[in-house]
Amino acid sequence: MSWGTELWDQFENLDKHTQWGIDFLERYAKFVKERLDIEQNYAKQLRNLVKKYCPKRAKDEEPRFTSCLSFNSVLNELNDYAGQREVVAEEMAHKVYGELMRYSQDLKAERKHHLQEGRKAQQHLDHCWKQMDNSKRKFERECREAEKSQITYDRLDNDINATKSEVEKAKAQFYLRNHMADESKNEYAAQLQNFNAEQWKHFNNAIPHIFKNLQDMDERRTVKLGETYRSFAEAERRVIPIISKCLEGMVSAAKAVDMRKDSIIVVESFKSGFEPPGDFPFEDFSQNLSRAGSDGTISNTPKGDREGAPGPRPDPKHPMSRTKNKLWLFGKKPKVRGEKVSHYLSEIKTTVPRIPQSLRGLRRGAPSLEDFSHLPPEQRRKRLQLRIDELSKELQKEMDQRDALNKMKDVYEKNPQMGDPSSLQPKISETICNMEKLRSEIHKNETWLSEVEGKQSSRGDRRHSADNHHHTPQGRESPEGSYTDDTSQEHHTPHKRPSPPQPGQPNPDPHEFDDEFDDDDPLPVIGHCKALYSFDGQNEGTLVMAEDEVLYIIEEDKGDGWTRARKQSGEEGYVPTSYVEITMEKNCKGAVTYI
Repeated sequence: MSWGTELWDQFENLDKHTQWGIDFLERYAKFVKERLDIEQNYAKQLRNLVKKYCPKRAKDEEPRFTSCLSFNSVLNELNDYAGQREVVAEEMAHKVYGELMRYSQDLKAERKHHLQEGRKAQQHLDHCWKQMDNSKRKFERECREAEKSQITYDRLDNDINATKSEVEKAKAQFYLRNHMADESKNEYAAQLQNFNAEQWKHFNNAIPHIFKNLQDMDERRTVKLGETYRSFAEAERRVIPIISKCLEGMVSAAKAVDMRKDSIIVVESFKSGFEPPGDFPFEDFSQNLSRAGSDGTISNTPKGDREGAPGPRPDPKHPMSRTKNKLWLFGKKPKVRGEKVSHYLSEIKTTVPRIPQSLRGLRRGAPSLEDFSHLPPEQRRKRLQLRIDELSKELQKEMDQRDALNKMKDVYEKNPQMGDPSSLQPKISETICNMEKLRSEIHKNETWLSEVEGKQSSRGDRRHSADNHHHTPQGRESPEGSYTDDTSQEHHTPHKRPSPPQPGQPNPDPHEFDDEFDDDDPLPVIGHCKALYSFDGQNEGTLVMAEDEVLYIIEEDKGDGWTRARKQSGEEGYVPTSYVEITMEKNCKGAVTYI
């Protein structure tokens, strides 16, 4: 049904209707805007919630329980879910709200153009009507004037007293007015015919065409609304499969929770490595009491004591009633006497790692965390092994960088136009220093690790026989790794041959180096070396050397980055292997040449 034929006279109402249509479209656009704002705020709140409950600790401190990992998976899926809500908001913003606002502006411009054309057509028709009406009024006026002039002429013509000139004048006026009336009549007829033609064009051509355009515009607006309604729904329906996958991921995370794995992790995380305490021996405090030979009392008193030999007297400060219910594994060790208790304590202390004497001063003050000595043996071993692995990776990177720099230096030496070889020397020296620091750290941590694991080094093998005859006095160590201030009471466990201390490493026990260097016969010379760089040798056990100085090699590098050398003056010590150019004697068994 066409607006032009049915609503030809409803221009004002159509004007109001098209304006209402645009207002309705903008109202729907406002609804979409508020809807996408809700989506954006919802996604933002979800992301803030995920951020709030995400663990903030480092990965090495992250709990590895399946329940915690599943919760992290739930948080990740919820974060992805929030991302899909943002996608919904973005789709609504671009494909619905933005499209509606652009279309609204186009509709306003189109409506304005059509209404302007309608008003112009109406103004043209009004102008034609005014011209026709003016000609009609003029014709009417001229006719009345002609009638008046005719009446005047008839009156003078019948008046006998009127002069001939007056009659002639009235007659001429009568003819003039009739002529003017005829012209006005012709003009009015022409204007009327023109108005009728323009009016027919207006209501049969101009107005139907304009109203048809307005009708098309309004119908397109209606179709556009339907399309945006669908786009509004499609924006969310498209993300439903991904949202379903997020929810499935949450369900999978819930299924991944395993109580047995979590229990195993608890055991691995908190296992100390200590053995459970053994039974306390019976201490007979009645052994000094005089008894009759026939009292029949069963006693644990040694035979010699029963015969009258004086036995150890009980310690009044530590009665059995006080120490009976105290497990020294979780508190202080009871200071009991007797060979049996000492024997049991010695057996338990064989599992306790020995702390180097150089660190005891630190343990008397604030606890040192560098060697993880505050942790139980099993946990300490894991942390030390992890640190050694990390340092080894860093050392490998430094070695790769050194090799690359050396290759570049060789290229520069062969092709000087490509660069100056000396410009790479500072970087090479820096890399070598970094390597030495890393080797020192690795060696230090390996020493601590060997203390925990109870491994023996070459030096420990040499002292093993002496250690077998060295008994640990009572009260020296506790399972927690605490030590008394009595340095003479030390339980020795086999350990590695110490290398020279590095900067930042606690000063070692001077007696340990005395044991290493105080050999009966000096070590034979197995080669010689030339110092590539100067070395200050500030740490004990190291040897000061100047650049280009020649030293004797008396012990090869054992893999810890240090070589034992001797000066011509007879002074011996360790020097960094990378700081010297070593040449081994050919007649020395197993000698090799290091470049």
